[in-house]
Amino acid sequence: MPMPTEERVSQLVAGLVERRGFDLEGVEISTAGKHVDAQARVQVIVDSDTASDLDTIAGLSRDLSEALDNAGDFGETPYLLEVTSPGIDRPLTADRHWRRAQGRKVRIKLRTGAASPDPKSSDKFEARVGVRTDDTVALVLGGKNKPHLVTIPLADIAEAVVQVEFNPPGARELELAGGVAPGRPRPGQEEAVDPTADVRTTDVRTESLAASDSPTEGIVE
Repeated sequence: MPMPTEERVSQLVAGLVERRGFDLEGVEISTAGKHVDAQARVQVIVDSDTASDLDTIAGLSRDLSEALDNAGDFGETPYLLEVTSPGIDRPLTADRHWRRAQGRKVRIKLRTGAASPDPKSSDKFEARVGVRTDDTVALVLGGKNKPHLVTIPLADIAEAVVQVEFNPPGARELELAGGVAPGRPRPGQEEAVDPTADVRTTDVRTESLAASDSPTEGIVE
């Protein structure tokens, strides 16, 4: 029996994810090896405006496991369900991504022909995300030494990717950015925050040995 597509699994889990107060950011399905009985790995990526504790994530994992088992799309194929949040270095593609990235450093790539906000920079540069409106976003340029605020149209941005930071930003940088979005980790302190905040520190897995007749077990690491 072929495995369900990522689109099919997204349809099965989207309602449960929303009712739990999360946004579904994606579903990824892979298999370990080419053997007919190879275990499938189902990763459900979720996010929210506020930090969630492990009990909430574990509850969502149990709900999703039950929904997938009841649907029966995996048949007898063993699968590992992993519920996790997006990695820090993900692209910003939706309004909520920009809102949640406030205070973070991003790598910006401008669309062809767009004017750079800094005459000394090219169409690729780093900035700290400030307040976003419907069609613009404030960016803090200059780093710790010469922080200054500019505003550019969102339409001018071809790509924006959050950067992993190992050192905290300057106080003036964060002040100009309007602070860090509520419930999000402070830049440079990712390893010390709630374990659901980053894919590197969160792994909530539910394994079903046979979706049709075997119980599932939730494991919180």
